Parts: sequence; structure tokens; C-alpha cells
Amino acid sequence: MQVEIDNKSGFCFGVVRAISEAEKALEQGGTVYSLGDIVHNRMEVQRLETSGLCTISHEEMASLTAGARLFIRAHGEPPTTYAEANKRGIEVIDATCPVVARLQARVVKAHDEMRPIGGQVVILGKRGHAEVVGLTGQVDEPTLVIEGEADLDRIDFTRPIYLLSQTTQSIALFNHLGALMKQRAANPEQVTLDDTICRQVSGREQHLADFAARFDVVIFVCGRKSSNGKVLYEVCRQSNPRTYNIEEADELDPAWLEGATSVGICGATSTPKWLMEQVAKKIKEEERG
Repeated sequence: MQVEIDNKSGFCFGVVRAISEAEKALEQGGTVYSLGDIVHNRMEVQRLETSGLCTISHEEMASLTAGARLFIRAHGEPPTTYAEANKRGIEVIDATCPVVARLQARVVKAHDEMRPIGGQVVILGKRGHAEVVGLTGQVDEPTLVIEGEADLDRIDFTRPIYLLSQTTQSIALFNHLGALMKQRAANPEQVTLDDTICRQVSGREQHLADFAARFDVVIFVCGRKSSNGKVLYEVCRQSNPRTYNIEEADELDPAWLEGATSVGICGATSTPKWLMEQVAKKIKEEERG
């Protein structure tokens, strides 16, 4: 059986940078407290935890004492988090992805533009996602978060609109919703579409569609919490109905491989290469019986 790992799947630049920063801090010894999962992949989080990384919630941050090291992951945080850490004497290791940091600044700029004209700032993104929480927390004014067409009714189309996007959203969905907004707006010229989707992530969509179509079966590897993983898995499934989503090698079902002569393995921007290699090894073991 032909088994191939997609050479473009795996960590994006922001995640590579964050994990590298975490590993450097852990090499110094002691505990590093990550505010939320450093990456939306349980297996990679567990690997780093064995080296001294401790994942905590925002509520648990209140129990940290002066001198503790707090890690800000690639998703970023609102200014209030940094202010709280500074007040408590906590050392911050900031691994916010530069793409996300630029988007945070654009959210502030968008509010500055909309404020004088009574406009509204809208973000296409997953409500409650860490990156989106960081984006909406950049300013005190409310920022409307929409996830799809059904949310458009929450927008006041008599007012100017400034639309941005979470970095890992679908370009097609952003363009589709932007077009609908212009159709429904009292003045289409007052609808600003600011495409802030990361091209290192979005560029994988067509590549993965082509990759998935080449194989009898596709195994898509990603963490259950990965927003980007949900989008890219769906891209693969649309291209190849025999696409299956797993988080780790032990979830592989041999029945999926019946009659297949080729298997493609791919993943999200939060999927480590070593994990895809484990899946490939498991497939080869199943083939040998």
C-alpha cells in the first residue's frame, strides 16, 4: 500500500515560533505556565507538559505569584491580560503570532474609523475561540462576531460596517458573507471588507483538495479543539468522501482501509509532523497484519 504524508501539512509559522519559544523557556528549568493550550493538539501539549509546561486557565492565573513565568500562545491575548500579569509581577513570555498581532492592531484601527461615523466592527470567527477573544478584547466597545450566514441578521445594515476575519477562517466564506453584506447594506459603499486571513493557512485549502483527490483513503490528523482543523478536514472530505478525522494513531479504524491501495495523511496547522508519522507507521503495521 502506498502511504504518503502531505509535505505541506503541519505547524504554521506562528505555531512553530510559539513552540520554539516554549522549549527555550523550559530548557532554563522550572515551570512555565501556558495560558490555555499552547496548540490545539492534545498530543503535542502532553509532550511539552513532560518538560515542565503547565496549562492553566485565566481563572487559575490569579493564583500565580510574583516571578512566575506566564506563556502567551500564538493566539494572543487582550491588553487586560498583560496588565494583570504586570500588576502581579508575573514574567510574560509573549509568543503571539505576528500575523495575529497585526490583526489586533487592525481591530483597534477599525474601531477608530467606525466610532466617528456610528459604524460597527464585525469579525468573522468562532465565538469563544482564543484568538477571537483576544481580538474583541482589544477595545472596550463591543465587536460583533459572526460565524455564518445565519448571524447576518444581528448586523444593523443601516449603519457603516467594517468586516475583518479570524486568521484561520475560509476565504470563500469571508468573500461570500462580504458580498451578502454589500447586497443588504443601505449604502454598499459604507461596507469595508478587510481580508485578514493568514495566507499560509488559507493557501492550504486548494493544495489539500488536490492532495486528497489523489488517494483511495485520506486520514486527516488534528486536535478536536482545532478551528483550522475543522475547516481543512471539510476541504479534504469534499474532495474525497473517504476522508477520516483522528486525533492520534490509536483512533485509526482498519475497516477504513479495506480495499485501498493508497492512503494520504495530512493535518491542520496545529498538527505536529511526528504525529502524522506515527499514523503512517500504524497504517503500515495494520497492512502487515
